[in-house]
Amino acid sequence: MPPMISVASVTKRYATGFLALDSVDLTIERGEIFALLGPNGAGKTSLIAVICGAASLTSGSVSVAGHDIRRDFRAARQIIGLVPQEIALDIFATVQSTVAFSRRLFGRPADPAFVERLLRNLFLWDKRASRIVELSGGMKRRVMIAKALAHEPKVLFLDEPTAGVDVNLRRDLWALVRRLRGSGVTIVLTTHYIDEAEELADRVGVIDKGRILLIDDKAALMRKFGKRRLRLVLAKPMTEKPEALVGWNVDLEDGGHTLVYHFDVDTGDARIPELLERLAEIDVVWKDLETSSSTLEDIFVDIVGRAA
Repeated sequence: MPPMISVASVTKRYATGFLALDSVDLTIERGEIFALLGPNGAGKTSLIAVICGAASLTSGSVSVAGHDIRRDFRAARQIIGLVPQEIALDIFATVQSTVAFSRRLFGRPADPAFVERLLRNLFLWDKRASRIVELSGGMKRRVMIAKALAHEPKVLFLDEPTAGVDVNLRRDLWALVRRLRGSGVTIVLTTHYIDEAEELADRVGVIDKGRILLIDDKAALMRKFGKRRLRLVLAKPMTEKPEALVGWNVDLEDGGHTLVYHFDVDTGDARIPELLERLAEIDVVWKDLETSSSTLEDIFVDIVGRAA
């Protein structure tokens, strides 16, 4: 069985000469949640547009569930749901008619019971008779997602789905994404909220300047690039790092009130006792300590920074 999405050597150059995508290779498996991360202008939206057939590619090939997006566009597009960044809705249509129309647009038979379940899952059923113009921004975002799911796609693209929405809606959408994945839908997510990717994704890809910098399993990525920190709050502030700590990866922070020891995840905490003994030997007294691990955001910033 082919992967859900296969992108091979895809390049996208606009008429202005701007190179949006530069020989991108990407494979997304069926039933996974894949997060695509990158700074503004990195190529995330261009890549999604190319895969969905909303933008032409300059060279390369893309297939969705084995259907080439150029030779077999209708079959490929039939199994894709897309939630773009911009809210594009008929503001005078009702919620229910908007979703039902989107279903018919893809040639799916009318199914009021399915539309009702979908609207209930997105907490829109009580608003089914409301016109789009009467809804809040968060409710409009829910309608966009309902539209994208109306024809029961096998793969759903979410391009910045929670941008500008409140925390409660973000959590509701996270729960919906998990339910969809549980039903077999493949999810491709772009987001500025890296905690969102950390919370949801099975795999993560980082793109910048139109090139894929890295693709890896999220857990493996955290192990491979993650760092840990030991923070010691000192009883007395230091003006400079003691000579006895030369060779240790430690920094002074908070005006010398905090000593921070950085170490690799793979090395564990084997040298922490040794560090504490060294501090005792040079009469450095600490009054509190805590350890923490790198977040996915820390790793993302580091990867993009090194590629700049």
